[in-house]
Amino acid sequence: MTTPHPTTSGRPEKDGQLERRSGSSAADRSWRASLRSRLVEEHTHRAKVKRALWAAGVVLTISGLAWFFFVLWGVLSQAGPARVDEPVLSWMVAHRTAALTVFMSVVATVFGPVGMPLIVLGVLLLCLWKAEYLWRPLLLACAMTSGVLITQIITHLVGRHRPPSNLMLMGVDHTYSFPSGHAVGAGDFFLVGTYLIASRSWSLIRTTLAVLVGVLAISLVDVSRLYLGYHWTTDLAASAGISVAMLGIVILVDLWRPIRTKSEDLDRHSPAP
Repeated sequence: MTTPHPTTSGRPEKDGQLERRSGSSAADRSWRASLRSRLVEEHTHRAKVKRALWAAGVVLTISGLAWFFFVLWGVLSQAGPARVDEPVLSWMVAHRTAALTVFMSVVATVFGPVGMPLIVLGVLLLCLWKAEYLWRPLLLACAMTSGVLITQIITHLVGRHRPPSNLMLMGVDHTYSFPSGHAVGAGDFFLVGTYLIASRSWSLIRTTLAVLVGVLAISLVDVSRLYLGYHWTTDLAASAGISVAMLGIVILVDLWRPIRTKSEDLDRHSPAP
């Protein structure tokens, strides 16, 4: 009686499956490592600069939220800051001219619900193409998306009506006005964008120019919404609070994220003067 020998016919197939799994696992690890290498970036912040940024992030977040809720209180109670709404709108309407109307309409279109997303998309695509790391484009995209969602939620919760429709110069808008989506979008884009530029490649001239351009653009958007008759002053004031708080949150998230850095100990290892 002969003893049956174990068959080996299935070994090549099993070995092939193991090789394929191993190759797939190696590819997954390589992909994750490549993604992480583009998300993780080295900083050159000294410890005292990093502490100052942490403090700035906390202060901006708290002050932005405090300002927003103060304005919200005024709107709901028709007191405090809400008292300037009608006088400012009346002044804007009284000083309309044909040339100003054309200019303000262009500003509102460029930074509107069609123009602003195209600008952001263009900037993100440029960053993805040129930037070595993906973290900053991702942070800007998340900030912009969060701003839109927060604005939509607050708008429907507060339910504030816009100024009279006969004052609107670009067609009647029946949606709610508080806060302004135009202003939040412009504020988030320019404030967060300025921080992401200045925090990576500090230059006094470049940072000053970025701040001036941002302030000018945000101011133009705010004034255009008042001039064209679509918002009250407090709508725009509340939007500023949201954007300032968003900037503070972005700074904190940017500092909190896991980073590969050799610079946190620069102060510790710097030679004594």
